[in-house]
Amino acid sequence: MANVSKGPIRTAVVGFGISGRVFHAPLIEADPSYSLDVIVTADPDRAAAAAARYPRARIVPTAEALFALSADLDLVVLGTPPVTHFDFASRAIAHKLHVVVDKPFVTTSAHGEELAARAADAGVQLTVFQNRRWDADFLTLKKLLDAGELGEVRTFESRFEWWRPEGFGNWRDSATTAEGGGILHDLGAHLIDQAIQLFGPVARSYGETAGQGTGRSGPEQEAFVSLLHDSGVRSRLWMNGAAPQAGPRFHVLGSAAGYTKWGLDGQERALDAGVLPTDPAYGVDPQVSWGVLGVDGATSAVPAERGAYPEFYRLLADALLRGAPLPVDPADAVEVLKVIEEVHALA
Repeated sequence: MANVSKGPIRTAVVGFGISGRVFHAPLIEADPSYSLDVIVTADPDRAAAAAARYPRARIVPTAEALFALSADLDLVVLGTPPVTHFDFASRAIAHKLHVVVDKPFVTTSAHGEELAARAADAGVQLTVFQNRRWDADFLTLKKLLDAGELGEVRTFESRFEWWRPEGFGNWRDSATTAEGGGILHDLGAHLIDQAIQLFGPVARSYGETAGQGTGRSGPEQEAFVSLLHDSGVRSRLWMNGAAPQAGPRFHVLGSAAGYTKWGLDGQERALDAGVLPTDPAYGVDPQVSWGVLGVDGATSAVPAERGAYPEFYRLLADALLRGAPLPVDPADAVEVLKVIEEVHALA
């Protein structure tokens, strides 16, 4: 694989909606291993916001304008709707550019395998932004499991639930399942990936999907997935964007103890509010939201690990500049897509 000969890694972010504006641009700007050189958006309001926040970046309206600058770039980050990912990533690879693709990776596992093969043939690096591997609560749970604090884990319950019955106001509200839409693609890409990272490959999967209310059309807005891992652990995953009351984020039961955590990681909210990843308070979960470990009648709060979305780009810089492993192997994202496809086939 070809690596970048020296830094900073010259980077373009495609799309300046939630993905590009909230996640990628701030994380890249905060890391000295990168330079944010180009932002691609055709929306005039977003272009103005991007120019105001990142005055050193060139703001261009189209992929054609981006690829005309390919000789001056090393990396392209795709924060666009998933239906565009295969085409954009293929074009970037053809221009010998390394690629970060936001999740959901692509619309089918076959497309994911094809992109990985094209990247390997072109000698460029391809990775997927599975940022929830660096959630504070996930890092805390992983530390507990690695230390054997729960004993032999039997069941893992994980939820992403919130109250947003009006929808997102973007492509997520209308994209079809074939276009990578629906809550199973959107949030399942995180929850399934986390479960596999914790408990290993999936032997069998089962799932249910449903809409919400009578006035909504399009893909599912609610989903449940059950995974039996080769390790024997059973993962049960819930996704719901219109939940008046949310269940626990994690509820993990082992032979020695359980661990229960409520509430979502705060990094997205902080980034959206303009908190810089370099802020000492960034990624720090308040004590009131810490999870509890133990058995009923004898539980104690577990200090949360610090959330670490910047770690994705630190690891990617190591991969591009020094040949270290990628932060996320695209094969992992393909396996997640295969589970999603199995669930959709059953639902």
